[in-house]
Amino acid sequence: MSSFRIAPSLLSANFACLGQEVETVIAAGADLIHFDVMDNHYVPNLTVGPLVCEAIKPHCGQTPIDVHLMVEPVDALAAQFAKAGAGLITFHPEASAHIDRTLSLIRDHGCRAGLVFNPTTPLHYLDYVMDKLDMVLLMSVNPGFGGQSFIPSTLGKLRQVRARLDAYYQETGRQIWLEVDGGVKIDNIAEIAAAGADTFVAGSAIFNTPDYAATIAAMRAQLATIA
Repeated sequence: MSSFRIAPSLLSANFACLGQEVETVIAAGADLIHFDVMDNHYVPNLTVGPLVCEAIKPHCGQTPIDVHLMVEPVDALAAQFAKAGAGLITFHPEASAHIDRTLSLIRDHGCRAGLVFNPTTPLHYLDYVMDKLDMVLLMSVNPGFGGQSFIPSTLGKLRQVRARLDAYYQETGRQIWLEVDGGVKIDNIAEIAAAGADTFVAGSAIFNTPDYAATIAAMRAQLATIA
């Protein structure tokens, strides 16, 4: 893997000073800003909407906002987040009645698009939409709350997806990112990367430390051992 991306999750940031948190974590080395959207319907929690995305956009500079939609239905909110400044939008295939249409909608709005797989969601949803995917996101916890522990069986699933994406790259020359979200921290990020991930969401592992830059640097040092 030629490069790795670290995407701090704002779910664990201090919401009382969110703009400053975004600027600080970008200065500390973030490649993406991960933005978790929960609707208290698809998942049992309620977080933030398009207005907050729009509010933090000026604080992001050139750093893309990586919006993860844990909502049902998807299409209307996907369009709103695209207009609010998202750079990449992912959603859960179970939450869309027409997955191909939703992926096309996101891309038509100028964003990169991706699918999210819960720990027990089968991978067959990938079979007919690879040409519309820019990212695959594997949840390594059950979605809905931050601060959970990494589910080890995700490593095997990562290897399966990496094999699919590598085969697709050999056929088409087009790269699709492989992101992992949940329980990622300094002491397991290298193992997760070795299984095939190239993009890493980390919330509490970054925002619950006193020095974001030191934490991100430590993660990159671990990644360098397998790069």
